[in-house]
Amino acid sequence: MTTLLKNPRVIDPSQGLDRVCDILIVDGKIAQLGEGLNVPADETVDCAGLIAAPGLVDMHVHLRDPGQTYKEDVFSACRAAAAGGVTSLLAMPNTVPPMDSPEAVQKLLEKSRSADAAVYTAACITKVLKGQELTDLPALRAAGAIALSDDGKPVGNTACLLAALKAARQLGMVVTAHCEDLDLAAGGLMNEGETARRLGVQGIPNAAEDCGTAREIAAAASIGAPIHICHVSTRGSVALIRDAKRRGVPVTAETCPHYLLLTDEALSARDADYRMNPPLRTRADVEALKEGLLDGTIDAISTDHAPHAPEEKADFEKAPNGSIGMETSLAAVHTALAGTLSLSQIIEKMSTAPAKILGIPGGTLREGAWADVGLFDPARRWKVDPDRLHGKSRNTPFKGMTLTGRVTATYFRGRKVYGLAE
Repeated sequence: MTTLLKNPRVIDPSQGLDRVCDILIVDGKIAQLGEGLNVPADETVDCAGLIAAPGLVDMHVHLRDPGQTYKEDVFSACRAAAAGGVTSLLAMPNTVPPMDSPEAVQKLLEKSRSADAAVYTAACITKVLKGQELTDLPALRAAGAIALSDDGKPVGNTACLLAALKAARQLGMVVTAHCEDLDLAAGGLMNEGETARRLGVQGIPNAAEDCGTAREIAAAASIGAPIHICHVSTRGSVALIRDAKRRGVPVTAETCPHYLLLTDEALSARDADYRMNPPLRTRADVEALKEGLLDGTIDAISTDHAPHAPEEKADFEKAPNGSIGMETSLAAVHTALAGTLSLSQIIEKMSTAPAKILGIPGGTLREGAWADVGLFDPARRWKVDPDRLHGKSRNTPFKGMTLTGRVTATYFRGRKVYGLAE
């Protein structure tokens, strides 16, 4: 199969590329980039006015597969990914049962082979996510896991965390850390602040995340091992990560679109679709996150895509935390960061950098690379309608919002897996 994408503005941070040219795709690979390519093709697509970029790499996704596939599964999640320009994703291991055995890892990866995106998985650091006893890390690596995490909560036993960091370095795996002091966060439903007080609900202080971030950084620094900090939401964590990088600690970090576009005021209507962990914070935290992205303190933007059924989100105080995000991620980030980061910088944070952190193929349109390509109309405005999204769940915090920028088509390994219906 041969596809010729004509005249898009090609933005590829991996090559420092930002110019109008053509992209020739042959047998799933990028065969040629150049101006005025006139070659026979099975499909020629006029892309004038569109951005062509490497497919996004979302390094924080909850597939709910196995065990909770009424919320999402591998195939529905990858359909949502494709609609958002995401061509590679890292699945978190807090499934039912947890991803703590080689058999579970192998089963998920085998199932995902026919999906509309490349699925990679993190495996559990500790058995049954209990935070006390290490899993068989070499066996999990051999089964295909590329990362380690107890996401959903921190590793309770710091000795276990240190052992995992040491082993991960030797195995070539990434430790992705959920940073939270569970005692400080206990009972909290949202950010501790004026909105929580007005609603009469218990809040979660910034210190719950900041103390967790400080512990993970200190553990990594003590042995010089890399660590990746998940879903950063506070100005304190940004400062801690910035300081650690200045000291030479091998730390990377991510934040999420909802922390850049929303604040805790969004919970004023007591709608649980705006409840996630860590919670939406204040305008001061939002500005600190933007500064952290701009100066390189925060390396990547992921979604923490966390589907839940509508009935689970119906009760504000009893609902589980989490929101969906892959389908809206690029548009939400483009809307939030217009005037702060360039499109090239946004794509670097959402594609090139996470691919590099994870050590996976992706994040590039170099000749010979997989043809994972997203086409994006940066001027197109659209209103987010949950009922028109492609996953199984509807718990988006951007519902009813008008975003600027829309993915119009996605190619995964040369195959068109999404096209915007007019």
